[in-house]
Amino acid sequence: MISSAIFLTSLAKFDPNFEVNCAEVAFLGRSNVGKSSLINALCKQKKLAKSSSTPGKTQLINFFEIKCKKNEEEFKIHFIDLPGFGYAKVSKNLKEIWNKNLDEFLKFRTSIKLFLHLIDSRHTNLEIDLGVDAYLKSFLRGDQQILKVFTKADKLNQSQKTKLRNDFENSLLISNLNKSGLTLLENIILEKTLGL
Repeated sequence: MISSAIFLTSLAKFDPNFEVNCAEVAFLGRSNVGKSSLINALCKQKKLAKSSSTPGKTQLINFFEIKCKKNEEEFKIHFIDLPGFGYAKVSKNLKEIWNKNLDEFLKFRTSIKLFLHLIDSRHTNLEIDLGVDAYLKSFLRGDQQILKVFTKADKLNQSQKTKLRNDFENSLLISNLNKSGLTLLENIILEKTLGL
């Protein structure tokens, strides 16, 4: 289980000098899908990752050091909070620079073992999410995996949840609000990154 977490650093783009000796988990999705809120919920801290009601607020690649414990043994992984795809109210030129920096980072950061693709459970087939999915699959290596995580599941009724689970096998429904799915997601993260 996750025992503690601290903010580590922020990068604007891929930096080969920022080496790492642990597995990493990348949180990505469109703006306002709840990436920062999910990191806070998993780490049981309210202000670790800065969440905002303003879409596109996260403009840097933010790293968090996560300590995990199993049977008194301690392990370390990194969570990476990525800028959201989509909404950000910035110039076209700046958006292109972001996209280039993100592209290089995701392709060259070989320590990423798990991509958590966060999708708003009320809007499951948006073009932007289909694009993110195809994009990740275009360079995914054998030692990397993608997990679709549908956020804001508290907004759905039971039949909508059932349909979502049937439509997207091997995905996960979570709600930061009522904490549903968080323990399962935590277990999956530790299994995929540490083999625990």
